Amino acid sequence: MDLSPGIQKMSVSQQQSGRGVPCLRCRGMCTGFEPHSWRKICKSCKCSQEDHSLSSDAEDDRKIGRLLSDSKYSTLTARVKGGDGVRIYKRNRMIITNPIVSRKDPTFDTITYEWAPPGLTQKLAIQYMELIPKDMQPVAGTEGASYRRRQLIRQLPIYDQDSSHCRGLAESERKLMEDFVKKYKSDALGVGEVALPGQGGSAKEEGKQHDKNAAASKPPISTNGALSDAPTGVEYCCENCKQVVPTDCPVVYVDRAGYNRQWHPGCFICYKCSEPLVDLIYFWKNGAVWCGRHYCESIRPRCAACDEVGLIPCCNSASPRKTGFLGPCAKRPVGPTPLLCSSISVYPGNSLLAASCLFVGFPSSHAGGGGVGQRCVHTCTPV
Repeated sequence: MDLSPGIQKMSVSQQQSGRGVPCLRCRGMCTGFEPHSWRKICKSCKCSQEDHSLSSDAEDDRKIGRLLSDSKYSTLTARVKGGDGVRIYKRNRMIITNPIVSRKDPTFDTITYEWAPPGLTQKLAIQYMELIPKDMQPVAGTEGASYRRRQLIRQLPIYDQDSSHCRGLAESERKLMEDFVKKYKSDALGVGEVALPGQGGSAKEEGKQHDKNAAASKPPISTNGALSDAPTGVEYCCENCKQVVPTDCPVVYVDRAGYNRQWHPGCFICYKCSEPLVDLIYFWKNGAVWCGRHYCESIRPRCAACDEVGLIPCCNSASPRKTGFLGPCAKRPVGPTPLLCSSISVYPGNSLLAASCLFVGFPSSHAGGGGVGQRCVHTCTPV
């Protein structure tokens, strides 16, 4: 798809709308978000974009809608009228109203969750929320809601899914990026499902019963949120902590793992960073659930300067390298904290990658088939 010049310039101007937003980490020491020209940080305090919580609900819903569109989870999105095919995330909110008895007229205490698992009864949804830490519950106006928004920015960067938000990509490079996104949507992207133990995927499996007699011999299993009894004599264990899951407590299922595995709500975390997976959006790899950020950088190296993933696959995707990496955006050592080498190694496709000092001694084949990655002989400089 050809992009107009205006769209191509979005990567330069996209941060301008957040100018002046206070930093949540500096707590008043920062004068407000001042966008760096190409790094994803504030020039004033050097904190990240998520620390400034730049996005809005509408922007988040558009981003997640774009991520889930053209995937088997597109049913969680809705088409925008007059939006030329743009889809937004049908984010499920939950409002709980509790009456407060007073001396005179009764009043009501209203709690709004900015996100809740879809398809559940309110009772089961409340149970789910009670099983995650209090400071991570996305109640409107609380630290939990701010945490969710920061995690949306951190775990699901817009430039990992939209080539128009990447800096300086040529037409051929945009096509590579779009192919990369298309592949992970097909092979890895997923959204967790909340149900009682033994009831995961029941709504989908009801239409796939090939043995009517076997189906008739089983007690009726309802869809998510129903409080029907799980099969007796069966123990269910959490995939993460390996502890037995009570049959009356909700768990998280992922269809890519099969419905014989389940996770405690508090145990549904990224394999790499151990952070809870925001809105239950996961990426499946090597038998584990990953957040979008760490899945993408396990496949493609992430630039330590502009934070965007490179177009050259990692030399060993099963064991992603932990070294610093600079993309074409920077030809000098740039933060955050590792020692980065000022040398530039030429990889296939003439991409410019600054090798870290840990590349010393690697053979040229480390760069990939037929690559010309060079031994570093330059002085590494602290940044």
